[in-house]
Amino acid sequence: MIEPHPSGGYILDELFVGMTAEKRIAVTEQRIGHFAEASDDFNPLHMDEAFASKTAYRGRIAHGLLSASFGSAVVGTILPGAGAIYLGQTLSFYKPVRIGDVVVARVTVATIDEAAARVVLRCECLVEGEVIMDGDATVRVPRRRRVSKALGSND
Repeated sequence: MIEPHPSGGYILDELFVGMTAEKRIAVTEQRIGHFAEASDDFNPLHMDEAFASKTAYRGRIAHGLLSASFGSAVVGTILPGAGAIYLGQTLSFYKPVRIGDVVVARVTVATIDEAAARVVLRCECLVEGEVIMDGDATVRVPRRRRVSKALGSND
């Protein structure tokens, strides 16, 4: 398991197949509300316990893309981190996530295309050790770090 790079992001030459990073994120009422606001998805399955209790899920569940966004958080902040650009993502959902669950979002480098500066990342989200969602993300990774203008300045 790797930690965030001191610079904020790994560059292409620092990546290797098998590198893994993860984040643990608690699913809360507030988080679901914020996601509904950001996405404009107010499906009562996510927002209304009375409605959701009458469905096959027997209660409210979190938005599937909320869990997927936790994988995006790992990609953008740890592996590869700052400078990585999403090009594509596949997703499969297996189990619902509920308020109070702690989601472990795990990202592993699966392949590296040095010529295109792209990597495929295997993304999984787990609750209590069970995979609730997985997929592959394709991201572009910087080849080198940018030097801050402030560092090169004589002002």
